[in-house]
Amino acid sequence: MNNYAFIDSQNLNLAIRNLGWRLDFTRFRVYLKDKFKVSKAFLFIGYLPNNQTLYIKLQEDGFICVFKPTLHLGNGKIKGNVDTELVLHAMIELSNYDKAVIVSGDGDFHCLVEHLIRIDKLERLLVPNRLQYSSLLRKFSSHISFVTDLKDKLGRK
Repeated sequence: MNNYAFIDSQNLNLAIRNLGWRLDFTRFRVYLKDKFKVSKAFLFIGYLPNNQTLYIKLQEDGFICVFKPTLHLGNGKIKGNVDTELVLHAMIELSNYDKAVIVSGDGDFHCLVEHLIRIDKLERLLVPNRLQYSSLLRKFSSHISFVTDLKDKLGRK
């Protein structure tokens, strides 16, 4: 089995932090490999120059970081929406993997998930927060697992 993961890092990280814990990305990468036979894990992330140490660590853990330029908004927030990049990479890589694991609870991925199911290329939709995710994804419930349920296994110690 040669499966790839496509991870919306902001959706994953913010959803887990909103639940009051932090994801151990090293253990998460091992989990993806062991549970879903993920050989390549693409992590889509907004690029900030001062986060080099984080990016190096993620790459050492086995993630392929795909960077998106960020925008600094007037309210002091930083935005780096990676949705388009994630969908594009999932389609570019389509012939290179057996099945995809999509990691996000964002409804913007509805059409991607639907397409991957239709062509029998979806291994799993891994939604970060069981309590809060897009209603557009609920129709895929038989394909969903929740990171929420893995706190003991994947939470930072």
